[in-house]
Amino acid sequence: MVRVNGKIRAREVRVIGPEGQQLGVLPLADAINLARSRGVDLVEIAATAVPPVCRLVDFGKYRYEQAKRDKEARKHQHANKVKEIQLSPQIDPHDFGVKLHHAVDFLCEEMKVKVTLRFRGREMAHKEFGFQQVEKFTKEVTPFGHPDAPPKLVGKGITVMFSPLPRNKRAKNPHQADPRESAENPHLAVEAETAERNDSEHAAESPAQSRGARGNPPGELPQPSTPEFSNNPFANPDLDSDQERSAGSGGGS
Repeated sequence: MVRVNGKIRAREVRVIGPEGQQLGVLPLADAINLARSRGVDLVEIAATAVPPVCRLVDFGKYRYEQAKRDKEARKHQHANKVKEIQLSPQIDPHDFGVKLHHAVDFLCEEMKVKVTLRFRGREMAHKEFGFQQVEKFTKEVTPFGHPDAPPKLVGKGITVMFSPLPRNKRAKNPHQADPRESAENPHLAVEAETAERNDSEHAAESPAQSRGARGNPPGELPQPSTPEFSNNPFANPDLDSDQERSAGSGGGS
């Protein structure tokens, strides 16, 4: 917990200026007044020192910088994490590729990878197949990490530990897109945006509108289509025959 201003529990504090300059040992009240006059906070950065060390700095900026330093420190701690990947002597090629994919991602994230190949039942009679799988895995992982020691047989399995190579010697992760690729090839981003826009417009267009617009020449509005029925007796009425029948009935009367 970081103490600020009035929460500091000391009579005298050693004050450090905003630029890192030493301002000497001051009473707590004088140090707080000095911080207020400069529009900053008095932040305790070394509570165990005698007297405690305080710095004149904006507390919000101090918390941001501290969070940034903690994040960088956590990045370097990834090498202490160990991810385990299990293989088998009769592993399927697709499964082997998936395991290799995960191993490459772990190594590119500064993590160690422990590969374990386990024998089951009579597979112990042919250990050479297990060592062949481990050697194949090691060959594929070499651009991203190196084995700490040669593979060794422990009980009913083969174990080998891989450590990530330094960033300047490690190959680029093939499973991650390069952010510079879109900048170097802007037409790819334009094509993707155009395709996405066309898909959205096509999805928003109703089927009736698409049928009406398909048969009209350019520049004309689509005409509403009227359904026609082949068995409709009123579709094509014969007006002439109706008139003749009415005239004949009138003359006979």
